Amino acid sequence: MKTVRIAVWVAVLLMAGILGWLTLNVTKTKEAMSDGPFGVPFTLVAQNGQPITEQAFRGKPTALFFGFTHCPEVCPTTLFEMNGWLEKVDPKGDRLQAYFVTVDPERDTPDVMNQYVSNVSKRIVGISGAPDKVADVIKGYRVYAKKVPVDENNPNGDYTMDHTASVFLLDSAGRFSGTIAYGENPDTAVKKLENLVNKG
Repeated sequence: MKTVRIAVWVAVLLMAGILGWLTLNVTKTKEAMSDGPFGVPFTLVAQNGQPITEQAFRGKPTALFFGFTHCPEVCPTTLFEMNGWLEKVDPKGDRLQAYFVTVDPERDTPDVMNQYVSNVSKRIVGISGAPDKVADVIKGYRVYAKKVPVDENNPNGDYTMDHTASVFLLDSAGRFSGTIAYGENPDTAVKKLENLVNKG
């Protein structure tokens, strides 16, 4: 009986140690996300063909969305909604900025991004680039993106992309400040952006 009690206490202490370690690591990750700029340094290409770096996400609060132009519903809906939120929260366009980074650079060249985004908004800037560099950005910004064949029997044929559907919110220093979920209540989304602008 005494041996069983000792074993139970050892198990409890081990669990406490593991939980403490996990809590510490989660706290450190959250602190790292809030203390320094979110993401990684990069050099990609804006829809106007000019180079763009992570410094574009500084100086003003930023709404950042990752998607692709062949997206049937989530991306066009999100871009349309983002444009509406921007017009409502920052009608003059001098306090808030927005970017749309492709997760499908093989098809989404800067020209394609320009045509696609320009049809929806003059306020959102499309970003593309070399596939390997875009892949680094996707990973660095902790975005999920995966190529999915339309026909499982033809893996090298037409494809779509599974991807994170949230809009990332960054403050003027590029720090992570929250997200707007796909399908979120429009009033809640606007309030989040207003809070972001007021935070600076």
